[in-house]
Amino acid sequence: MRLAAILALLISLSAAADISRLSWLSGCWAYDDEEPGSGEYWMSPVGGTMIAVSRTVRNSKTIAYEYLRIEETGEKSLALFASPSGQNTARFDMVSLTENEVIFENPEHDFPQRIIYRLNDEGGLLGRIEGQSGGRLKAIDFPMSRVDCESFSQ
Repeated sequence: MRLAAILALLISLSAAADISRLSWLSGCWAYDDEEPGSGEYWMSPVGGTMIAVSRTVRNSKTIAYEYLRIEETGEKSLALFASPSGQNTARFDMVSLTENEVIFENPEHDFPQRIIYRLNDEGGLLGRIEGQSGGRLKAIDFPMSRVDCESFSQ
């Protein structure tokens, strides 16, 4: 009985590291209520990675951008690497993965300490960052809608 439980745990851990489980994140996502061209573009999971770029446009000018990468790690898990607007790259390790949500954490990072992507029932995507900032809990939501990648920046 104990061996069966250990085998089930090992199978679930190896499944957690399979980046193809994040294929729902692939594609172009426009930030709701933001100017055209604002959003994220996630490449399909291939070769153990997913790569993305994000951009926020205000008054027809890019005010923020970010390079993102999710990759399978040697720890049989996934990690998200974020490089926002030319800052140093930060690593966030996966702490939870379901069929429509992934959560990454880095408790040592200034802000955010947690990054969440959740696919909702209507097919929209919620990106959320949260953590401590200035001694207070803070959370910022980024609701997104799937858009055609050809028209993404128009």
